[in-house]
Formats: sequence, structure tokens, C-alpha cells
Amino acid sequence: MSQRFGGRFSPDAQPGTRPGASLPPTPRHPHEGRPKWITLAATPFLLGAFFQGATGMVTDLAAFGLVASGMVLTREGLVAQATYAARRVAKRPAIPRKLFGGVLAGIGLGLGAAEPGVWAEAGLIGMAGLALHQLSFGLDPWRDKTAAGVNSFQQDRAQRMIDEAEGHLDQMRDAIARSGDRRLVARVAMFDASVRHLFDRVRDNPAGLASARRYLGVYLMGARDATIRFADLYARTQDQKARRDYEVFLDDLEKDFIARADRLMDGDRDALDVEMSVLRDRLAREGLTGAATRVDPAERPALQSAEAQTLDDLLRTPFPGQKVPRD
Repeated sequence: MSQRFGGRFSPDAQPGTRPGASLPPTPRHPHEGRPKWITLAATPFLLGAFFQGATGMVTDLAAFGLVASGMVLTREGLVAQATYAARRVAKRPAIPRKLFGGVLAGIGLGLGAAEPGVWAEAGLIGMAGLALHQLSFGLDPWRDKTAAGVNSFQQDRAQRMIDEAEGHLDQMRDAIARSGDRRLVARVAMFDASVRHLFDRVRDNPAGLASARRYLGVYLMGARDATIRFADLYARTQDQKARRDYEVFLDDLEKDFIARADRLMDGDRDALDVEMSVLRDRLAREGLTGAATRVDPAERPALQSAEAQTLDDLLRTPFPGQKVPRD
């Protein structure tokens, strides 16, 4: 009988098999799967290209390539938009991928429909494809998202630090890929997700950069250097003890990164508690506490009738200069 594979890195691992807290789910756009269906719909260009002359074959292959490339760009744009929407503070994507993807797809459709003497109709088909693409997938984000009370200088400084830290992560992934071990590659990818969780917290709260600076700099550089040395050693010797020590090292470091991200989030909760406490104190000084403004349900009909009576009195009161009709 077949058995389901499981382990410490499996999605349904038992409690205690993987250290650290659970990370938030990766944001996904609801239309992220649509581009692949459009690529499949363009396969007649690819299949029919080999039953034509040289000119028709090159034209249809180019049409399919343009549509497929446009859909790849569109999917990347949807991923970038989902990440942008999930963050409280974010910069707009540097490249409008969905727009460029729609342009490529429109050119591909127009090229696939092009025939001698019908160039204008082919152009209209391409423009219609671009318009339908924009209606289906929407526009790229065009503005940066900023939070109230966040200093732009602090935000830019935090983003520069995060960009440098992402370079360290890229070097870690490149180094562990040389080991040729897919489980180690997956383990480093999990550590990568934990570090990016801290990135998100720093983006949301740039004032916490001072407490996270060592994690984004010194600690991450140490993890990169350790990964490079381990990958070179493991590729030569396949030392299992070194592998276990490296995995334990990643486990401990991942705990520290997640704990630091949680403390930054706790700082936001503390700020919220302070704001609510200050507002409650102000309301209490003005006699507007919850106890003072709470209305007993039994007294509500009497209050409503009193309000109605007051409204009737106001309606009967004449305006200045208004003549009061006599009965």
C-alpha cells in the first residue's frame, strides 16, 4: 500500500517538527491563472505554423511567441500587484508589466491575423486585443503607497537596507543551488520566506529599522558566508554531519528572524493601545465615557417620544417674519 510522504519540511508536518511561528500566506492575485489559458488559446498559431510556407510559418511562430511573452509579463504583473496590495507601505512596480504584456499580446494577435490587403483589419484586431486585455486584468499600480505619519526619509533608508539584504539572499540561493540537493534548496527557500516576513514588517514600520539593522546586515551576511562555505564543502565531500549542523543553524537563525518580526508587530500593537488609551482619557475628562453615554433599552421608547415631541415643537415655531395662520 502506498504511503503519503511526510517530514519536517512537509506542509502538514506535526507540531514541533519545524521551529518558528507560521508565516503569513503568500499574497496571490485572483486572476493569476488566467494568462496560461490565453497562452493555450493561442496554440493554433503554433500548430498551424508548420503547414504553411516559410513566410506564414515565421509569422505564426512570431505571433504565438509574442502572445506567450505577453502572458508571461502579465502574470508577473499580477504577482507584483498582489504583493503591492498586501503591503501597507509599498512602491509602485518599476515596470508596468501588465501594460507591456497587453501590448505584446495585441501585436501578436494582429500579426497572426495579418494577410495581404487586410492590414487595417489586423491592426483593429490587435487594438481590440489590447483593450480586452486591459479590461480583463486592469491597470498596473501607478502610485506609491504611504502610511500616515511615516517619514519618507526613514522609508527610503529602510528600502535601501532591504535592497542590500535581498542581494545577500540572492547569493545564498545561488550558493545552495550548487549543492544539487533539492531538500537543501527548499530549506533555504523557507528561510528566505522568513526573512522576507521581516522585510514586510520593516516596510510597514520604518521606525523599527534601528532594531532590525543587525538582522538585515550583520546576521544575514553571516548566513550568506556560512551558506557559501557549506555549499562548497558539501559539493566536494557530501558530509552529512556538516549538513545537519547547517540545518540546525538555519533553524536557529530562522527563529530569531521571526521573533524580531513579531516584536516589530507588537510595537504596532503597543502604539495602538496608547492611541486608544489617550482617546479614552480625553473622553473621560469631557464626561463622554461609555457609562455616561450608554442608554438603557427600557428608557429608549421614552427618549424617542421626547425627541419626537421636541421635533413637533420646532416645526410649530414660526420663522422670523413668517405669518402664523389662524385656525
